Amino acid sequence: MAVITVRQALNEAFKEEMKIDPTIIMMGCDIGVRGGPFGITLDLMNLYGKDRVIDTPISEPAFVGAGVGAAATGLRPVIEVLYSDWITLGMDQLVNMAAKMRYMFGGKVHMPLVIRAPFGAGGGIAAQHSQSFEAWFNHVPGFKVVAPIEPYDVKGIMKTALRDDNPVIFFEHKRSYQIKGEVPEGDEGETFTVPFGKAAIRREGSDVTIVAYSMMARKAKKAAEELEKEGISCEVIDLISLLPLDYETVMNSIAKTNRVVVCQEANLRGGLAGDIVSEIIDRGFDLLDAPPVRVGALNVPMPYNKGLEDLCIPNEQKIKDAVYTVLSDK
Repeated sequence: MAVITVRQALNEAFKEEMKIDPTIIMMGCDIGVRGGPFGITLDLMNLYGKDRVIDTPISEPAFVGAGVGAAATGLRPVIEVLYSDWITLGMDQLVNMAAKMRYMFGGKVHMPLVIRAPFGAGGGIAAQHSQSFEAWFNHVPGFKVVAPIEPYDVKGIMKTALRDDNPVIFFEHKRSYQIKGEVPEGDEGETFTVPFGKAAIRREGSDVTIVAYSMMARKAKKAAEELEKEGISCEVIDLISLLPLDYETVMNSIAKTNRVVVCQEANLRGGLAGDIVSEIIDRGFDLLDAPPVRVGALNVPMPYNKGLEDLCIPNEQKIKDAVYTVLSDK
């Protein structure tokens, strides 16, 4: 196993898949010479040329729309939206076209499109660069939605996304690119994949189930480690895939712990955590010994000021407080 960063994991996935599939192309602002704002696509233009790694003008409606058209006519485009906040400019193309075309044409049109969407808060990039829109896309039939955080899952599920014939919204946390982890190398590194719809248990426990994804999964694991010192045993589930979502793993864990906390970094109101809680209640109300608790950001625009930003973003202490709440009657 090699130890690499999330940035390297993405870059390796692209290099390996573009090598074996000439229909994979990329479009986005500054993704060629500069390798994008986060350096993810560095060297890909040198390897595969300007016809496959295409620098575009700053016009999300144009290059998202071009990606939808390319996918519908036989290519496998990867579209990088600089920040997921600006995915709003391509919503008509994505929601009304990409997500619907395969169904509307009776399966005769495939839509092998990957939208890379750097998301999440932290780092003082303020209200227009810190949002999390995963719940929007989970609401739309036709998409697959993922938000991995560990290099192994990032590389493996990106390779799965690049081979899929449906549109995939690939959320990458902007603070994750330097995270390191073990990833297979050699022949195994080029062939392994991570499936859609399969969560990972990051830490086993018996008192409370903590369900999270992306950066919140890492915070949940750290909170669980701190709670262990207090004699509280938490099982931490990293969803990885948000649509489809692995409710089997979630419900099996709740059957053991009978208590659940669901975490997201997005604003709490209208978020994915609420939908997950609703599904848990529908599937296993009788399993619960306490009401589920959600953790999320405050329902305000993300401030630029670091002190205020830190107040808004859910942290390990907020996760611990949620665990104390679900255990309060035990």
